[in-house]
Amino acid sequence: MGEHPTTAEIDLQALDQNLAQAVFCARGRPILGVVKANAYGHGALPLARRLSIRGVQMLGVAFLNEGIELREGGITLPVLLLAGCFREEVAEVFEHRLIPVVYDQSVVEALGRVASSRGGVCPVHVKADTGMGRIGLREKEILSFVERAAATMGIRVEGVLSHFSEADIEDRSSASEQIRRMREIRQGLMDRGIQIPFYHMANSAAVMDLPAAHLDLVRPGLMLYGYSPFEKRSPLALRPILGWFTRISALKRVPAGTPISYGRTFVTQRESLIATVPIGYADGYPRSLSNRGEMIVRGIRVPVVGRVCMDMLMLDVTEVPGLSAHERVTVLGEDGGESIFADELARRSGTIPYEILCGIGRRVARYYRDPGEGTAGSKGG
Repeated sequence: MGEHPTTAEIDLQALDQNLAQAVFCARGRPILGVVKANAYGHGALPLARRLSIRGVQMLGVAFLNEGIELREGGITLPVLLLAGCFREEVAEVFEHRLIPVVYDQSVVEALGRVASSRGGVCPVHVKADTGMGRIGLREKEILSFVERAAATMGIRVEGVLSHFSEADIEDRSSASEQIRRMREIRQGLMDRGIQIPFYHMANSAAVMDLPAAHLDLVRPGLMLYGYSPFEKRSPLALRPILGWFTRISALKRVPAGTPISYGRTFVTQRESLIATVPIGYADGYPRSLSNRGEMIVRGIRVPVVGRVCMDMLMLDVTEVPGLSAHERVTVLGEDGGESIFADELARRSGTIPYEILCGIGRRVARYYRDPGEGTAGSKGG
């Protein structure tokens, strides 16, 4: 009662199937399931719970607050803070048993002091910048950094990781160079007598199609949610796990020459039936899809007409017979013989599927269902 009529439905069985493909590709290596950014818009806590019971060994988030959310929700798996932490956050990192990525000596020292003062040890993963140019240490810095970190009281160096800048394109020269640099770092640390359990850099693209990058652990993200990072090909058959739906709030028959929405960017060329639906850019539907997007009504694709508003947009449903108000509209998903998924929306709006999924707003309620268990659906996320 009183809920926003625009909702998302997440198929947990499809998540299981996508995870199974990641497990197959990993060939026995541990899986770190990436659930940062609210599990790419799907709901971090419900998906973390599902991945936990399906055998994932570790979870990855970006920031401290995301890790705390998982801990407060009962998640006990190791949780890696992929973006690291600030010095003022180290006490909470230790308190919530989170594993920070580190690349700043002052943070390592602060973590060590907190852990030692509380009679414990804080595991860390050191970030290597092998070509991304974002965070992390270059090759000439990382060996001595890891050596100092390993000698710091209260610190256990559990991993060294890196991040690809372009593992999802046909030209593998850059990715291969990053793998080479990572292997050199590993050999250099082994030569210094430093044994580290986990070297890792394989994102979804590398999990799917770059086995040389698998090393000791893999980090699938986008592929778990049913999308391939490759634009032109996909070596696996993945199933998008999220459907996005709304309802018709108003139907209006208008004559030719009627302007629709802000700015008069669309004017009807015929007598038209216009449906208003309660979804807009505040819900994550891109404004760039004004006069460019499509949705599905009764198995028929219908165009978005006029500018997308904050809370509403309009559809030309003239070609849909027998339509009435309050009927369901598919934003993402399948209806009849038609389907629209995030990769299509991304192409139409000039972005990537990650942004479409992560952009689905918090006021859009997520419902979780497991067809294999006969579960109709539970709310969360």
